[in-house]
Amino acid sequence: MTVDAPTSEASPPRPAPALGAFGRALRRYAIFIILAALIVFFNFSEPAFLRVNNLFSVLQSVAVVALLGIGVTVTLAVDGFDLSVGSIAAFTLMIASYAMVVLQFGAAATVAVALATGAAIGLVNGLLIVGLRIPDLLATLGMMFLLAGLQLIPSAGRSITTGLILSDGSVAQGAFDPAFLAIGRYRLWDVAPLPVVIVAVIAIVAWFFMERTRWGRVFYAVGGNETAAYLAGAPVQRYRVAAYVISGARPRSAASSSPRGSGAAMSLPARRCCSTASRHP
Repeated sequence: MTVDAPTSEASPPRPAPALGAFGRALRRYAIFIILAALIVFFNFSEPAFLRVNNLFSVLQSVAVVALLGIGVTVTLAVDGFDLSVGSIAAFTLMIASYAMVVLQFGAAATVAVALATGAAIGLVNGLLIVGLRIPDLLATLGMMFLLAGLQLIPSAGRSITTGLILSDGSVAQGAFDPAFLAIGRYRLWDVAPLPVVIVAVIAIVAWFFMERTRWGRVFYAVGGNETAAYLAGAPVQRYRVAAYVISGARPRSAASSSPRGSGAAMSLPARRCCSTASRHP
């Protein structure tokens, strides 16, 4: 009597190394391939699309959203998400307008106050998520609605501009600092809008920080496997809080980069403040 040797199931064939590398490259650079295809399509549809003035106009229109995206990217790296970035941008813009028009601050002091405000809001988000263990979507969603209401209080929902009648009956005597407005109006060499240059510099700095520094790699490690990062000695909670602080500080830059504001990033009162600021030299 013969006994058949046990047969093991054949393992599925492994994909060729070249195909695997191609798939990884396709997943990594898919967004750039789609962008290139869109540029080619719009160029054929409208030959003026690739003119320098039009390209800078497009880039300036998305500068605010790009800055908000850079901040959110840091929270995504630690496996979180910040829904409040748009409201933070609107709220810090209101703070900046109030500081200049009512408190008569200069451009430098206004930027410092607004930057501290955005970072403080991000710190609160981080403490709610890390300290109280509230889910990030719920914590930042609540902060979004809270800021949307708080920004209406100082001016009772009205545009902040010179001559604003305050709640005590006094009249605001300040004005928007020309140096502050230049952040969104100035063009380098009369070609490149300053907001586009600011976005490019911040994007490069953020890429270098996240990809080429030890701290940036720890952000990725925390998001990839929080337990493993903790066992490796990384201060996981500090990095998660720091991610929301960075995310909160970035919208403040976005609030300064375009005096016209952005419908995708800012609420109606903020856009009204922006449009008022752009009309006053």
